[in-house]
Amino acid sequence: MVLTSVAGIGLVAGVIGVPIGIVIHVLVLPAMGDAAGTTIPAEDLAVYHLPVLIPLLLGGLVMATAGALLPVGWAARTRTATALRTE
Repeated sequence: MVLTSVAGIGLVAGVIGVPIGIVIHVLVLPAMGDAAGTTIPAEDLAVYHLPVLIPLLLGGLVMATAGALLPVGWAARTRTATALRTE
């Protein structure tokens, strides 16, 4: 139950976080180049392709699941009533 809820949150975080990260990349990198007095080539800005995006999306899922392993172990060792009360 804990892993399922955390995996859902991790997937949603990846789906929301990756597009926000791409937008920030597209906005901040040219501004940094302008501040340095140089232009950044378009091929250096367009680095996100579908084969790269899939692992990034799944990264949120993996990190959330890894972070949930400690609470999952605790919930598995405690009595059912105690685990449900803390939920």
